[in-house]
Amino acid sequence: MATTYKWTIPMTEYNKADGGIFCCHWRVSAEDGEYTASAYGTAGFTPDPTAAGFVPYADLTEADVLAWVWGSVDKDEMEANLAAQIADQKAPKTQAGLPWA
Repeated sequence: MATTYKWTIPMTEYNKADGGIFCCHWRVSAEDGEYTASAYGTAGFTPDPTAAGFVPYADLTEADVLAWVWGSVDKDEMEANLAAQIADQKAPKTQAGLPWA
């Protein structure tokens, strides 16, 4: 089974005056059958309402904000990290226990 990834934006923080987002919280989850891994982070921005292409808060989509996130977070590296966590779950390199128990 192939690993699937889901990126979401659970929260943004924005300026009330101009609708410019200055911080967004992101989450990515990976699933491969019964194995899962996830990561959470934030990305900061400096909104400029005078810049060409500025999109105010009310007009943004999750896809818009995810594109910004992927400009500051290495999407491929993050997904590779989660894939490695799942690989470790499938074939653990360490164990815990007591040899005398």
